[in-house]
Amino acid sequence: MDLLYVENHAKRRRKMRSNLDQDDPPSTGMEHLPLEIVHDILSRLPISSLVQFRCVCKAWRALAQDPHLVKFYLSTSTTNDPCLILHCDFPIRNQLYFVDLAAAPHQGKDKVKRINAPFWPMMPEFDVVGSCNGLLCLADSLYNDAVYVYNPFTRNHVELPKSLKYPDQEVVFGFGFHPKTQEYKVVKIVYYRNGHSSYPRARRLVYSQSEVQILTLGGPSWRSLGKISYQLVRRPSEALVNGRLHWVSRPRRYNPARRLVSLDLADEQFREVPKPDCGGLSKCNYHLVVLKGCLSAAVYCSYGRLEIWVMKEYNVKESWVKEYSIGAYMPKGLKQNLDRPSKIWKNALNGIVVRVLGLLQNGEVLLEYKSRVLVTYDPNQGKFKDLTLQGIPKWFQTVVHAGSLNWINTPIDT
Repeated sequence: MDLLYVENHAKRRRKMRSNLDQDDPPSTGMEHLPLEIVHDILSRLPISSLVQFRCVCKAWRALAQDPHLVKFYLSTSTTNDPCLILHCDFPIRNQLYFVDLAAAPHQGKDKVKRINAPFWPMMPEFDVVGSCNGLLCLADSLYNDAVYVYNPFTRNHVELPKSLKYPDQEVVFGFGFHPKTQEYKVVKIVYYRNGHSSYPRARRLVYSQSEVQILTLGGPSWRSLGKISYQLVRRPSEALVNGRLHWVSRPRRYNPARRLVSLDLADEQFREVPKPDCGGLSKCNYHLVVLKGCLSAAVYCSYGRLEIWVMKEYNVKESWVKEYSIGAYMPKGLKQNLDRPSKIWKNALNGIVVRVLGLLQNGEVLLEYKSRVLVTYDPNQGKFKDLTLQGIPKWFQTVVHAGSLNWINTPIDT
């Protein structure tokens, strides 16, 4: 039995489903295979096919939700092309879409599919503030109050308890899982003012007060970790490595260098991550990304160039290396007349032109340009390629997502 056989049989089974007893297991011979082989076969399916697989019958549904398969599937997802979640709020209503790059050869042109979020009536405007082990963390973007954890492929979701809210606050989020403690945690770094700004003529508001709030999923309430001494860039954590969430700090007037700040989800302590003494990370503007399990930084250089620095050995300063150097590029989709100024898009990430999303299985770098175009870059040939996907929204923010049937009460390790 091979992967193609499993997928084709699932399609035939769905067509005959009206004439079959759904309580009976499919007679494919799969029940005679050792469970380890079955798990290995199913772990090779793209997430879109695995979702279809569990809809065939009750027996296959139970197999697809086996905690051991969930664990094995997540462990192999790092070697496959990623699943992408596209968050769009154009023109008004928020929408989620997904692109299963691993399934692209089987799906033809119909690669972008819409996700109907079950909590949309209660939270019409939201931000995707984290992705971990197949789960999304979504936050109400209107009132910064409601927070949901959601699996877009099983539609399981839970609203988290309300936390202490301050007037005139800004929130930096983080969401992650620590393999040792086996706990998921959501972090809210709240910046707020005590009634007035101390710099009335400043271009941006100064939030002089802060509080770090953290919630362990399954716990009854948020806990306070006190203040934070860093002013972080106002976007969610972009990298979860070694059970630690990472952010970039804002530059100071007399110290323009941005710092790398981490929060260990086990001991809940903030620490700085060392940067190289020279090179790209001594510059101001960069964002974080995880490449092959390593903490990496995409540095914006002059003339539209991009450098990607990779920390080969975590928390070892000398292990930083410049792994990629990407030249300037203008995708064809951006050469057309824009029908909407990019500054109106509330998730425009402070004017960032290009974001590094990750690596594909063939070694190409996946990029997002101005929240409008997905592009691959071949570092060996030095060539760019625009990804033409049918049904892709005009404006979106991409989240690299490990598609899975995982849920909160499903153990990741045993």
